[in-house]
Amino acid sequence: MRYCARCTFPENARPTIIFDEEGICSGCRVAESKQTINWEEREVWLKELLEEYKAKAREEGNPYDCIIPVSGGKDSHYQVYLAKEVYGMNPLLVTYNHCFNLPLGVRNLRNLVRRFDCDLIRVTTGLDKAKKLSRYMLKKCGDVTWHYHCGIFTYPFQVAVEKKIPLILWGDHARSELTGQFRLEDLPEFTKWCRQQYDMRGIEVDDIVNDPESGLTYQDMAPFMFPDDDPMEEVGVRGIYMGTYVEWDALKITRHLVEKCGFKIAQSKRDKTFNLYHKIDDHANGVHDYLKYLKFGYGRATDHTAEEIRCGRMTREEGVELVKQYDSVRPETLDTYLDFLGFSEEEFEKLVDNQRDPAIWEKDNDDRWLAKHSIATSDTTSNNMLEAARIPLVNEEDRTFGKNNRHYYYSKHFEKIPHINDRFVLDDDDEFLVL
Repeated sequence: MRYCARCTFPENARPTIIFDEEGICSGCRVAESKQTINWEEREVWLKELLEEYKAKAREEGNPYDCIIPVSGGKDSHYQVYLAKEVYGMNPLLVTYNHCFNLPLGVRNLRNLVRRFDCDLIRVTTGLDKAKKLSRYMLKKCGDVTWHYHCGIFTYPFQVAVEKKIPLILWGDHARSELTGQFRLEDLPEFTKWCRQQYDMRGIEVDDIVNDPESGLTYQDMAPFMFPDDDPMEEVGVRGIYMGTYVEWDALKITRHLVEKCGFKIAQSKRDKTFNLYHKIDDHANGVHDYLKYLKFGYGRATDHTAEEIRCGRMTREEGVELVKQYDSVRPETLDTYLDFLGFSEEEFEKLVDNQRDPAIWEKDNDDRWLAKHSIATSDTTSNNMLEAARIPLVNEEDRTFGKNNRHYYYSKHFEKIPHINDRFVLDDDDEFLVL
């Protein structure tokens, strides 16, 4: 198993990742390319595009200029901030409620609506349906959160067709940012094919309802039915990624949102990563990340250390130590989900057996799964290649665990963020807005 000479990603990373002749992965190369993009020019293009759609909405008497799919997290906060306060759009917010929410996630969604004074449409899946889908998808593709991805990448398009709102604004293009599947220079946009292949793991509604094992009907799957091509084309539905027009630095974005927009981040150690502002909306992410490790031998800490290394806030050696500390951890929430789904831990892991990557996993003489490779124990990248791939580090105080970032990443020296300038915070007993 090869590992990137610059970051911590393995060559079996999902979605597809490519290593060049210097041993550097395609995700690192995309991060490099951000330095050569003319972001001022890109923002002019974005403004022109948004003004075009705003004018169309006014001509047709539509009160909404665009749709923004939201969860309440940092990206959706920033999308709404840019659209509403920077570019003067009137967005309709659309969210899919998967039922596995953390109080912090609900609180941030409430803050998003109130802070930016936007209208919100929300569809909620019944808990029994969520349970059936989670059980079924664990068996089919090792993902208890499949309905998350399918819901947020489907329901906004249903609303777009119904209300004749052609423009959908997404945040960063995750498949480019993480593994470099697409070049930002090419301005990738939403495609139905990518949704089906990656977000839905190649599984469609028909596959589910036609399988008696699922126990689900077409009526159960209403939020997950993607509109037909004809009504989509009639409305002219188009999904763009704001992160291909505006430089998308997650830490800078989060700092702005915390200081100016009432956004709150996690305040205690997390099981699967040291990052305190990414994927903080729900309590299933720990199990999702654990399943990723059981299948492919890496997890959320690999994703986050790669990002920190590419930004010059962390060395590769520091990243490897964090991967070793977090990626293989069994999350505390696993017990909750075993009870919810009705599986023993042995049954849970056995369901994943046929999905484990044989390039990583093998069984020992006692029939236990062992990782043949990890970046912490079997990295064969040469020292010459490692040294050639390094990028300059930022100032010490701006490093991942430097004093300027001590509230945003967990370490033994962690200090809770004071949440000053938080006048938009909603108290738990707020009676004016209940989501």
